[in-house]
Amino acid sequence: MPEFDVTLLTDSRYINPTSQTKYVRNILNEDAILQKALEAKGMKVTRKDWADPAFDWATTRAALFHTTWDYFDRFYEFNRWLTQVSQDTTLINSSNIINWNIDKHYLSGLSKKGVHTVPTRFIPHGSGISLAEHINMTGWRHAVIKPTVGGAGRHTHRISEANLAEVAQYLTPVMNSEDFMLQPFQYSIESEGELSLMVFGNEYSHAVLKKAKKGDFRVQDDFGGTVHHHTASDTEIEFALNAVAACPELPAYARVDIIRDNDGDLAVSELELVEPEMWFRLRPEAAELLAGEVGRRI
Repeated sequence: MPEFDVTLLTDSRYINPTSQTKYVRNILNEDAILQKALEAKGMKVTRKDWADPAFDWATTRAALFHTTWDYFDRFYEFNRWLTQVSQDTTLINSSNIINWNIDKHYLSGLSKKGVHTVPTRFIPHGSGISLAEHINMTGWRHAVIKPTVGGAGRHTHRISEANLAEVAQYLTPVMNSEDFMLQPFQYSIESEGELSLMVFGNEYSHAVLKKAKKGDFRVQDDFGGTVHHHTASDTEIEFALNAVAACPELPAYARVDIIRDNDGDLAVSELELVEPEMWFRLRPEAAELLAGEVGRRI
């Protein structure tokens, strides 16, 4: 009989942090809210670094991804771990859906299922085609480039004619070993921001509006972005639920990031199914929805 019902997954920086910045306090608070909700459902919960070599994953009925925010910097190690641990315990979300979602090529899959996404040109590593050539082929004079595997704005750049040569010089060595994606810059990100709608199972929970600081386009708080309460419209909720329904299987949790594209239509910018921030601190009762979904799956 497993010792734990759920192991809440984080990374080593947040197990016993020596720094108590606002950022770290938010992470610890988010984990605590979710752990309390799981325990309120009668589950025995522990919290571990996903890469903890001493933990026996067979001793937990499920492992729930939450704040594993170093996985994209340790991608190959994480992939090996994922394959091994999926044999020992139930992963939530499942390894199948994580493997699908971890690389942003999933956007083309959503598009083929009728979900409107931001236009994207994928650039395989070592393609031998320069960034300038890709820009010329697309005609996107203002664009954004980022890795297909990544997060927190890593290697993400806004490109224009003024900085194309500089960005290309910086990224060319990285593009020899990583796949990248190129998108036309969506101007609403500056004027309106980006919406994040949280969905647990097939139930919408809550939403936030993320805004970049003046002069930037990245909405992450790492770059000065701010988060605001948002009351989602019926249209926005339906759009998010349709995006989740287009996944290969129904995830236990999803964060649907939505913007207005350059034609004024709703578009998925990202669908986060691995370790999205879900802002339980702004709506603690939402953690109860996730806890209920976890309970049904184990």
